[in-house]
Amino acid sequence: MNARTEPEEEAESDAIARPPLVRELLLVAGLFLVYKFGRQLATGHTGEAFHNAHRVWDLERAVRLPGEGSVQSLLLHGDTLVHLANTYYATVHFPVTAAFLVWLYLRRPAHYVWARRVLAAVTAAALVLHLAFPLAPPRMLAATGLIDTAAVYGPSVYGPPRTDHLSNQFAAMPSLHFGWALMVAVGLIAATRSRWRWLWLLHPALTLLVIVGTANHYWLDALVATALLGAALAVIHLPHRTATTAGRGREDLTPAPERELVGAHR
Repeated sequence: MNARTEPEEEAESDAIARPPLVRELLLVAGLFLVYKFGRQLATGHTGEAFHNAHRVWDLERAVRLPGEGSVQSLLLHGDTLVHLANTYYATVHFPVTAAFLVWLYLRRPAHYVWARRVLAAVTAAALVLHLAFPLAPPRMLAATGLIDTAAVYGPSVYGPPRTDHLSNQFAAMPSLHFGWALMVAVGLIAATRSRWRWLWLLHPALTLLVIVGTANHYWLDALVATALLGAALAVIHLPHRTATTAGRGREDLTPAPERELVGAHR
């Protein structure tokens, strides 16, 4: 009879697949720092950013995308709702992504490596686009008729563009708020087997409504982020099942009486 139990085998498999903690902390911290400070390279292109904003706004109207104003008008029905949307935009993005990576690292290490690589690829591609295509958000473009809800109702994570040295406010496309949120949902759906796992799609859906309703992003910002994520997922594939997991899957397909006979002869 095999002395090792199934949980022990699974724990051993996970321990083998889990990367060194210190290295991963450095890599993930580097990813967040690149996202936060890499966007600084695109500052100083104000004129080009507003020119591109007019182009994006006109393109959206030409292809008949829904107006961002229709989403914002829903938020403006009450101060509480718009304040919650601003709070969600300001506070959820980084903590949820970090919690997602921590959970995968602890519970699904092979999926963690895959998710970290995908997020790094999407972030790198986004920073290149931020440099190549500076874009003023709709809250800054008078032609949109939208208001800066964070500045009016609070809380706001941005100061005046001329004095804000911590972020590049002309890096609207693509929206990493949406791209990362969508990857969190995709990653959790792929890594879990609960029939409720598809509800994780509510996170990117709510994020989309928030970033558009608060006038921080255009619809096209989210569409481009989705395209980048799709390309990354096409290149960086899901991890293969371990031998332990595969064996467990085959055993689950064996009728119960036969499983009992097999166990009795071990």
